[in-house]
Amino acid sequence: MNLEELEKLKAESIAAAQGATDAAAIEQVRIRYLGRNGLIPAVMKQLRDVPAVERPAFGKAANAWRTAFEATLRERTDALAGAGEAAGPAFDFTLPGRWPQAGSIHPLSQVVSEVARIFARIGFTVADGPDIENRFNNFTALNTAPHHPSMDQSDTLWLDDDLLLRTQTSPVQIRAMMARKPPVRIICPGRTYRRDTMDVTHSANFHQIEGLYVDTKPVSLADLKATLAYFAREMMGEGVGVRFRPHFFPFTEPSVEVDFTCHVCGGKGCRVCKQSGWIEVAGAGMVDPRVYRHVGYDPEKVWGFAFGFGVERIAMIKFGVPDIRYFYENDLRFLEQFA
Repeated sequence: MNLEELEKLKAESIAAAQGATDAAAIEQVRIRYLGRNGLIPAVMKQLRDVPAVERPAFGKAANAWRTAFEATLRERTDALAGAGEAAGPAFDFTLPGRWPQAGSIHPLSQVVSEVARIFARIGFTVADGPDIENRFNNFTALNTAPHHPSMDQSDTLWLDDDLLLRTQTSPVQIRAMMARKPPVRIICPGRTYRRDTMDVTHSANFHQIEGLYVDTKPVSLADLKATLAYFAREMMGEGVGVRFRPHFFPFTEPSVEVDFTCHVCGGKGCRVCKQSGWIEVAGAGMVDPRVYRHVGYDPEKVWGFAFGFGVERIAMIKFGVPDIRYFYENDLRFLEQFA
């Protein structure tokens, strides 16, 4: 390469820098001429091959090229920045502010808090327990037979032969009775897990609130019915209908199921209530004497009742939500209604 070719490359590079229209184009020109594999470093490497007589002049011309090219790049960069400032700031400070909207408590959490306040008025306190339970607390102490279908892999999420994700919050009642003497008056809110197919009213992960009242003085089924009727009125209003149906649960005897009038059709019958006009809300009953024996109570000296209901069912009825899946989809359009 001779001095004439070098001057030609210098002119081309400066023209390319002056013709760049934005920052990206300037960067491309810089890399082409000054990058690791650029033309200017390549020319500098060729300096050793130039005849000794011509080397000083060639080196001086190469350095002048580099200096002139870098100066042109800076000038073009400054010119583009100045043009951007003249066009106005990227942010218009005269626009009104956009304040972030305050969040709200999830409707299920609202229901849990309201239930706790309602039962606190009649002496119930909140008890808690682990999501991972053992076979004794979740099944055996609750008078569940070893062959009961609820213990199958198809119904329960087992972690090993003894540990499982609790299928109900009843184990909290077992822990409470084993830890203290009567009277015991508690409610137990929490997450529960079952192998269930998700549909309009069912979910594999849902929330329960269970209650327990055990005392050394007589407690009857009438007390249980009065307690749940009081809860229904306080939670849903005076217009809610409540009915009790005979049922069977291993840990209570006698046992009942508790229904509220359907929140969608008002008791007339629809797909949500399967045309019955009622939504099953709770299971309840008098604590079975065998449960007392498992926790170390004398069944001849204590009386009590237990109940449990789904938080999602209560929320669906209270807020008129037709599908349980809405609670878990994190759709802000749905959740903002409860702010």
